[in-house]
Amino acid sequence: MVDQAPEETRRLPRGWLPAPAIQATAALHLGGALALALARTDWRWVAGALLANHGLILAATLAPRSRVLGPNVVRLPEASAARREVALTFDDGPDPEVTPRVLDILDRHGALASFFCIGERVAAQPELVREIVARGHAVESHSQTHSLAFAAFGPGRLRREVAQAQAAITGAAGVAPAFFRAPYGPRSPMLDLVLARAGLTYVSWQRRGYDSVDPDPERVFRRLADPLRAGDVLLLHDGSTAARRRFEPTVLRALPRLLRHFQEHGLRPVTLRAAFGVAHAA
Repeated sequence: MVDQAPEETRRLPRGWLPAPAIQATAALHLGGALALALARTDWRWVAGALLANHGLILAATLAPRSRVLGPNVVRLPEASAARREVALTFDDGPDPEVTPRVLDILDRHGALASFFCIGERVAAQPELVREIVARGHAVESHSQTHSLAFAAFGPGRLRREVAQAQAAITGAAGVAPAFFRAPYGPRSPMLDLVLARAGLTYVSWQRRGYDSVDPDPERVFRRLADPLRAGDVLLLHDGSTAARRRFEPTVLRALPRLLRHFQEHGLRPVTLRAAFGVAHAA
């Protein structure tokens, strides 16, 4: 797996080591238990320390771009940024109405992207997934069911969510996902071990358009483009779009302008696999 340190040149997968915060949490629990067993301290001090620790872990869980709970890609490697590359990513698809139109827009601008797909939707739209790959894009994992409770799942349920999505996407795309993004952003403290065992790298974003909730393409564009730097990872949605019943999906109205902005500033949108040197084919 890939950590986002400046010297990062490693390839997938990596051996797993608990994040320092998780190691500290384990040590605190063990130390508290020993202190109570030996009657070395007041239980209220131990309880207070544990509550404070759990509060910090909860805060990290709710911070999508945090690295407290494990490696987290928020920007591309320095070599990729030096090539003036950016990563355009789409969540929550594939959608039979929106995804083909997103693909057509990308084709017109010669842009490549990474699609973080939901396993259940992949199983329902395998031909569309194959079309994504055939046009040169990458298909990555966004869990099997995209549950709102994903960050609260225990290790067994997390393993099933990740494994089922891997199987569905691999079967449709012909290549296993190399990257994973959690539904809605919150991240379980137990997820890093599951991803390491599956050979997956966790990805969040540097810039988020909020196109799934904001019907105004101008605001979406500004969030993504002001300011935009080489190496940024950008998040849009092809599977859940704002105000679809009243308006053209926001992503379809914001994406062409964003791609023109890339061209005007000499930025080249590439897949995460290309940026990190991960093969597109098995």
